[in-house]
Amino acid sequence: MINLNSKIYVAGHKGLVGSAICRRLRQKGYRNIITASKSKLDLTNQNKVYNFLKKIKPKFIFIAAAKVGGINLNEKYKADMIYQNLVIQTNLIDAAYRAGVRDLLFLGSSCVYPRNCKQPIKEEYLLTSELEKTNDAYAIAKIAGIKMCESYNNQFNTNFKCIMPTNTFGPNDKYNDSHSHFFPALIKKIHEYKIYNKKKLVLWGNGNARREMIYVDDLADACVFFMNKKIRETIVNIGTGVDFRIKDYVRIIGKVIIPNKKIYIRYDKSKPNGTPRKLLNTNLAKSYGWKPKTKLEKAIFHTYMDFLNKNHVYKY
Repeated sequence: MINLNSKIYVAGHKGLVGSAICRRLRQKGYRNIITASKSKLDLTNQNKVYNFLKKIKPKFIFIAAAKVGGINLNEKYKADMIYQNLVIQTNLIDAAYRAGVRDLLFLGSSCVYPRNCKQPIKEEYLLTSELEKTNDAYAIAKIAGIKMCESYNNQFNTNFKCIMPTNTFGPNDKYNDSHSHFFPALIKKIHEYKIYNKKKLVLWGNGNARREMIYVDDLADACVFFMNKKIRETIVNIGTGVDFRIKDYVRIIGKVIIPNKKIYIRYDKSKPNGTPRKLLNTNLAKSYGWKPKTKLEKAIFHTYMDFLNKNHVYKY
């Protein structure tokens, strides 16, 4: 259990999930949150990571540091994805153990599961068949992190936990048409459809791939909840239990951004669809007493306000 004065290190505190974990910790009254910017700590340098953890002696570590991106980035920069993620997480997990940290939470991803998985996806389906080719390098790196935590628990009796979230969105996301995850990219596209009075919105693939979304503040809540929870399992899925087609998300987001205007879609079928469906089975998380709280429309509204603020846009 984390007490209010426990020393807590959040790796990746400036990112989407890391910043939300810091917000959640502060909301719950934790006072001793440690962060380090890239200029202060290079997470790809093994000695620097170990010396940093040995010096600050955190009691708990959240690993939200990672190189992430959407389907285009994952497919185009596979070497960067596998190398940087392997190095960052390996340095942090091993240095945590060597520095005497017993409690660590590693952020994985739903893309670790096979492409054609039985739905909804249970934790036990990991490594049962082939991965989605467009993001297999990133997925393999994350799987290595899971197995590393599992192995250290088995050999050294550590308490390293792995949270597998579904597609995540919220404040502090990256809004880019080609490199972002599909959800923030859609927010940007729909906003531009609105302000430039466009005739068509271009959607990658056929729009039929199904995705489950979770608001980042709910994910952060799950991270703090499970860090405080004694559990038997190493891996816990975190999601909402509801998914929609990507073309449906255009309508759902559109209702928030352009409530009185129909959005016409042009499908760019030269672009990949990705995994046909990723719906997580979250029965394990529910059995421990956790469930998401934020309604999708409310989460989209807060995310859109963040987009406007980030881009200095005032056309509400």
